[in-house]
Amino acid sequence: MPRDKNEPVRLNRIYTRGGDKGETSLGDGSRASKLDSRIVAYGITDELNSLLGVVLATDDLPATLRPVLELLQNELFDLGADLSVPFADADERLRVTQPMIDRLEALCDEHNETLPELKSFVLPGGTKAAAALHVARAVSRRAELAALAAAGTQAVNPLALVYLNRLSDLLFILSRAANTLEGRDEPLWRPGGTR
Repeated sequence: MPRDKNEPVRLNRIYTRGGDKGETSLGDGSRASKLDSRIVAYGITDELNSLLGVVLATDDLPATLRPVLELLQNELFDLGADLSVPFADADERLRVTQPMIDRLEALCDEHNETLPELKSFVLPGGTKAAAALHVARAVSRRAELAALAAAGTQAVNPLALVYLNRLSDLLFILSRAANTLEGRDEPLWRPGGTR
């Protein structure tokens, strides 16, 4: 029976033994070392997606942020699919697109406009949700660096790199929003404050 669009995979068994010798399959069916920079990039993207799941599981996440994070989780799977297939401009694969980046920028603007002006660097902390969003932001930066490394040696969708860059900006804004919406002050950097 053929799969429909809402059923992208069917897995009857999770282990395949195909990766036991340090290789894995890319999205186009070709094999690559698990140390390949493309595998590292989408592995860190998966880690980021898992961290967003942790944020969604926190008790103090403001309800208004939940739909944004659920959208991002789905888009991170799309991004991982993009990174897992060698890039070609004319292919029909699932790719990060400019409208996805435009949506991230609109979300940045929407959530930033209600925040107080920044007058110092923000330290990770405040609510559990805000702190976890800061961790996700840092992992997003690491995913971007890994994708940049992959792009240095193989064809990678340039919009995937832009998406990761913009995503870390949005996660920073959402971490601030998580504190603000819960009435928590942000921990601020005090240069030399520990001396």
